Amino acid sequence: MRSVPEAGIVTRHAFSFGGHYDPENVRFGLLLACNEESLEPGAGFGEHPHRDTEIVTWVVEGELEHRDAGGAPHRLGPGGLQRLSAGGGVRHVERNAGGTRLTFLQMWLHPDTFGDAPDYASVSDPAPPGPGLTLLATGAPDAPPGALRLRQRAAALYVGRPVTADSAPLPPAPYRYVHVVRGGVRLGDELLTAGDAARITGADALTARCEGPAEYLVWEMHAEPSYG
Repeated sequence: MRSVPEAGIVTRHAFSFGGHYDPENVRFGLLLACNEESLEPGAGFGEHPHRDTEIVTWVVEGELEHRDAGGAPHRLGPGGLQRLSAGGGVRHVERNAGGTRLTFLQMWLHPDTFGDAPDYASVSDPAPPGPGLTLLATGAPDAPPGALRLRQRAAALYVGRPVTADSAPLPPAPYRYVHVVRGGVRLGDELLTAGDAARITGADALTARCEGPAEYLVWEMHAEPSYG
């Protein structure tokens, strides 16, 4: 990831972002951005616009405050997940609402449809630490209770949060993206540590192996963007 410092904010980008443009690194599958944000107390991103993007945020530590035109501020602590469907256009603010450093991972996903009404949803602690993978968000119509609904039928997000050594098979899909938040995760012969990510093409069987406590996110994607 590429580090970009701002006032009270350090951002690490996994894909081309803003003025840092690489035409060979603009997306992977349906994933358009994966930004690791670290904010000092009181720091934040002022009101800014989005449209036609699914914005999914996982809080690692601290307290994140989200505010948009839809109503009162929403606050999430560690292990909290939020989804902002920007639809035809939305403006929002994100800031560190606590007294300690805030770290979160924000991921942008290509939606199924464009121009819909904006929508926001969040859930606190949807995946307490434990073995295996937990489904966090999906666009499947038969989403289980507790999973956030995405406006993208061909994608799903999981988290692994083992507290001891653990092995979990990755869901089969033509595009899989694994991002390690804490600890170490071994994929085949490759060891990923905090801040590392893997982009996996092909649906071959693959297992994530953790030798101790860890936290990692897994995107399962069955398509690429369609602009037609």
